[in-house]
This record gives sequence, C-alpha cells and structure tokens, in this order.
Amino acid sequence: MAKKLPIRFDVKVSFGTAVKSRRSRLGISQEELAWRAGLHRTYVTDIERGARNPSLESIHKLARALKVSLSAFFEPAAESPPSDVEAGNGAQGRIVDILLVEDNREDADLTMRAFKQARLTNRVHIVGDGAEALDFLFCRGAFASRKVEERPQVVLLDLHLPKVHGFEVLRQIKNDERTRMIPVVVLTASQQDRDIREARRLGAETYLVKPVEFHNFSRITPQLQFDWALLTPSERTTI
Repeated sequence: MAKKLPIRFDVKVSFGTAVKSRRSRLGISQEELAWRAGLHRTYVTDIERGARNPSLESIHKLARALKVSLSAFFEPAAESPPSDVEAGNGAQGRIVDILLVEDNREDADLTMRAFKQARLTNRVHIVGDGAEALDFLFCRGAFASRKVEERPQVVLLDLHLPKVHGFEVLRQIKNDERTRMIPVVVLTASQQDRDIREARRLGAETYLVKPVEFHNFSRITPQLQFDWALLTPSERTTI
C-alpha cells in the first residue's frame, strides 16, 4: 500500500493541473466551471489543488463543461507549461492580472510599493478614473486594440472616482456577461464606510481598507478564486 500512495497522489495532482489549465484557457472562473458542471465550487477547488479523488461521474461532468474528451485529462499534453502571466514574465499579448482603478496617486503608489515589497510578479495596470476603467475593460478609446477576452483576474476599485463614479463602473462590470465574472474588490477608507453595503448589492465580492497591504490582499484571495494569480517566486514551488 505504501508504494501506491505516491502514484495515487500524482494522478490527483495531474488531473487537477489539467482541469485548471483548460479552465484558464477558456478564461472562466472556478465558480463558472462549477456551475457548468453542476458541482459545488469547493469541490472544484479541491480537485484543482489535487486534494480530492473525483468520481467518474464528476470527471465526465468536468469534461463536458470544459468541452474536452475524458482521455484528454490524462494525456501529457494536458499538463501545459504555465503561461507567461503565471510565470511572471509579463510577455506582450498576455492578459493583465490586476486592474487598479485609483485616482489618488499617493494611494496607488502605496499599493504598488506593497506589491513590490511582497515580490508580486504579476502585472498591474493602473487607471485614474472611472471612464478610463470602463474603456480598459470594454476595449474602447485608448484601449481599442485590446481584446475583451484578455481581461484582468481582479479589479481593485476605488469608489469615489472622477468622470464616472465607482458604483457605475461596478454596475457595468456586473451587468455585462463578458466581465461579470471578474472579481471586484472595493477600496475604502474605513470598514464603517456606508458605501460598502451598496457595493455588495451591486455585486462587489469584498472590500479592502486603504492603503492596500499585500498581507490583507492575499488573505482575501481564496474567496476571489484566483490564488494562482498571486504567486510570488518563493511560493511557486508549493503549488
């Protein structure tokens, strides 16, 4: 039995990697994959982490949801190498990991400094007002050359923005099928901010009190379903 345990573990990890890889190629979240497959999101999370033995029925459901054959999950090709975004290379043409919408330059600088100190390798795109944020997300104006499919994995959104208020930015993100699955984290000056309740009603996943610290940011990532997008060089070997 002792000899079989490593093999069984490797199969679980291999399968989880294949599911995660194919989901990433489709640009869908764990929540959406779970919905398509008729499975609970935590079940999908455990599968991708290699922490659960999926049933044959679940494997079939995942294959159908990801539009692949059952055998494709266990082919070596399914375990594709990490993308440039996951590896932190920031290659041109890859999606931007994080969109920071912040009109206060000092707050934006503090956020970027915190990410740099934490050795965050993902790209962060900064825009300074609500109109620019919408142009970025919907590929308009100065961002017309972008593709909507190349969307960020998370939006850090200050609410009190010039040109277009943060509430309206949030409303448009959550009302459009192309962007509604993007997790939105509202940036606020206080935990008692009455705007938090309205932001949640409009679809925001959670909030962070400014200035943003990486410790607090990393703490909320499990509920945002994009832990892979926050890897630092020292953590990558543990995934």
